[in-house]
Amino acid sequence: MRFHQAIQFLPLETIRALTLASDQMGYDGVYLSDHLFNPRVLESKYTYSTAPDGAPFWEKETEWPDPMCLVSSLSAVTTTVTFTTGIYIAPVRDLITVAKSVGTAAVLSDNRVRLGVGVGWCKEEYLQTGQGFHDRGKRLDDMIPALRALWSGGWVEYHGAHYDVPECQMNPAPTQAIPILGGGDSVPALRRAVTLCDGWINTGAAFPDDAFDQVELVRKSLHEAGRDGDDFAIYLAVKAFPDLDLYRRLEDAGVTDLLCAPWMLAEVDESDSPEKMLDARLAEVEKYAEEYVTKMR
Repeated sequence: MRFHQAIQFLPLETIRALTLASDQMGYDGVYLSDHLFNPRVLESKYTYSTAPDGAPFWEKETEWPDPMCLVSSLSAVTTTVTFTTGIYIAPVRDLITVAKSVGTAAVLSDNRVRLGVGVGWCKEEYLQTGQGFHDRGKRLDDMIPALRALWSGGWVEYHGAHYDVPECQMNPAPTQAIPILGGGDSVPALRRAVTLCDGWINTGAAFPDDAFDQVELVRKSLHEAGRDGDDFAIYLAVKAFPDLDLYRRLEDAGVTDLLCAPWMLAEVDESDSPEKMLDARLAEVEKYAEEYVTKMR
């Protein structure tokens, strides 16, 4: 099982420090989220909200650095960790922009990008980029093979239901295929993952019983799609305190990649200095690596 530390909702300097620690302490990767901006007036309902009005749980001042800019920066100061996006809202952008920015980040990181994609929920972002909101799922289905074609190097073209790209070159091209992971717990999202992608990511942390049910459903769907023998990644975030036995049972069930956030276990207070908060978080990251990452090797 591979361990990926989720580092969203944090200031840039903290993200950098936690990524460096992950690289040094044996984590397999870091997990990056994506939003273009925080609308002051938000009418869209967050998919996993527990609030009566459907509002997201993060503050409007939360920082959302562009994932591919972040990969390009963080890969320059790390050597082994991979960078998985969870979830990159690809169809809120045009195809060529996605292909260029992700492909370049993959080149600069020595092929350490793992592109988790989804359709998102925030209509306000789609309105500002001029991309269709209601057909975003169908466009993502067409975007995935289009991206693979554009990243293949040399003179390429693509002709699909939503994208029509004449012969062109997009350099630099990745020297290895970029794994594409389908994110989401809905029926269309799971269908997309098992038919078009190299893996699946659950985008809402699940309680253990539900997590095992999710994994079973993914494996059943892979079987129905005729992909039993494929090298297919299953990323899972689970709502439970760290537990070595649980992790081993999840691995036995088919989970290949575990999303974790040990920095959240740190006892910090808003009155603490940034240095004190960072030290507490780094201590938890190191402790988790010793007690779980190393022992699951």
